[in-house]
Amino acid sequence: MKRQWWHKKVAYQIYPKSFNDTNGDGIGDIRGIIEKLDYLKNLGIDIIWICPIYKSPFVDQGYDISDYYSIAPEFGTMDEFDELLEEAKKRNMYIVMDLVINHCSDKHEWFQKALAEPNGEYADYFYFVKGKNGNPPSNYRSYFGGSVWEPVEGTDKYYLHLFAKEQPDLNWNNPKVKEELFKMINWWLEKGLAGFRIDAIINIKKDLAFPCYPPDGDDGLVSVTKMVEEVKGVGEMLQEMKQQTFDRFEAFTVAEVFNMKDDELPKFIGEGGHFSTMFDFSAHILTNGKNGWYDAKPIDFAAWRNVMFQSQLQCQGIGFLANIIENHDEPRGICTYLPKYAQGEAGIKMLATTSILLRGIPFIYQGQEIGMRNCRMESIDEYDDIGTKDQYKKAIEAGLSNEEALEVCYAHSRDNARTPMQWSGKDNAGFTKGKPWIKVNPNYSDINVESQMKDEASVLRYYQKLIALRKSEQYGEVFTYGDFIPAYLDHEKIYAYYRQLSNFKILVAANFGEKEMTLEMEHDRNEILLSNMDVSSHIGRKIVLKSCEAAVVYVGQ
Repeated sequence: MKRQWWHKKVAYQIYPKSFNDTNGDGIGDIRGIIEKLDYLKNLGIDIIWICPIYKSPFVDQGYDISDYYSIAPEFGTMDEFDELLEEAKKRNMYIVMDLVINHCSDKHEWFQKALAEPNGEYADYFYFVKGKNGNPPSNYRSYFGGSVWEPVEGTDKYYLHLFAKEQPDLNWNNPKVKEELFKMINWWLEKGLAGFRIDAIINIKKDLAFPCYPPDGDDGLVSVTKMVEEVKGVGEMLQEMKQQTFDRFEAFTVAEVFNMKDDELPKFIGEGGHFSTMFDFSAHILTNGKNGWYDAKPIDFAAWRNVMFQSQLQCQGIGFLANIIENHDEPRGICTYLPKYAQGEAGIKMLATTSILLRGIPFIYQGQEIGMRNCRMESIDEYDDIGTKDQYKKAIEAGLSNEEALEVCYAHSRDNARTPMQWSGKDNAGFTKGKPWIKVNPNYSDINVESQMKDEASVLRYYQKLIALRKSEQYGEVFTYGDFIPAYLDHEKIYAYYRQLSNFKILVAANFGEKEMTLEMEHDRNEILLSNMDVSSHIGRKIVLKSCEAAVVYVGQ
């Protein structure tokens, strides 16, 4: 594998609206990110991915961009962003922004011009399609529920939106659209951006015949993913974008990719692939219900371990995945992947150990490093997320009570990850001196950065040690380039694997069960490099793991 500048890095995702507010308006800002750069550096972070801070009506939390060249005033100014780039550079850190180019906002100048002249030039920047027999062009259901087609007033046409109706899809078949988007990408890279997290990118390719499919629900619609999965040729569009933009700057790109075809992994993240890396969503997919959140089943440990290990083995020899426990679109990982008995500090450290040392690029989401948890809301009105409101409605329509539907939202809502970062035990968790835009999790007095910085045994301090071990001079090579080898698969509730490179071999083992487990070692010359519990550094032919215990063991060859 050709070595790249980003291979040994650790990344951190910031949801700016909830990160750190410095002007008291209840919304996090760019100045707040600058203020916390030293905190992130001290944690061991190299790459910072910032969710959208572009100008936007915020129908979908900034993933509806109305001006790709402007900073939303809620977050600050372009001068402040330039200052952020400069301050990050001083600390040898890299800034990555969201690239949202499958769709834009309905308030974008292009779409406003398209509506003003539905048969004009700008209508072809989008998908303005005639209906069929007085109905929409096809029977696709959007990712947020309801039809993907919205009538264009005063015409017999409809416009396409795979997400909210305020997020019209851009027409990648139009050379002018691609030219505009590539120009914008290069503008940001020339400014000093290190790269992009690329949103919903698999959706840019459409079947222009827009064929109907058999419905998969009582609404007579079929998930739009059916069309996305069936259509071919997205790779040509992605490769063109890479050649015209990313390649020119050695940019780091991490893609959000669902519905990829089984044989396309090398084309996406292999040598010369479309992207540097892509997120591993294999575990998240297990949380989906057949009809929605309301019929989703709790995570089964064996199934979870299996899909995680399968992902690791599939990408081995091809490229790197971006490994996550949670992000802004998911509930908190410790509430999803850990059983109730394991949701204390030991279990949180155990989950971190198994994730951070996987092969690939670790991505830590804000608050993950202190063990932030899901936030219980008292009513649906306390939620902001458009997807949560849709899923709540589905649950009620399926016959769940208000209390049951709220419990479903508590387990699955994206807003669980969007509650303000818990910096201290002061008012509003030290996030703002004003009124927070969304509820602060009441547990902030017990779970916050300030108190954990003072406690050497805290989750935060453990994350620091874990990241330091991964990046250490002695073991950094094996954790970056070493093979992933599953271990102890015959042991129920044991999550274990080796990382091996030439004469280095390290075992990462964790006991997700309630009972103590004993693992037979290959020899008696073993040294524990890190553990989430107090154990001696040298062990013999056996290692005994208590419930929720994790150990990183140097086993040599």
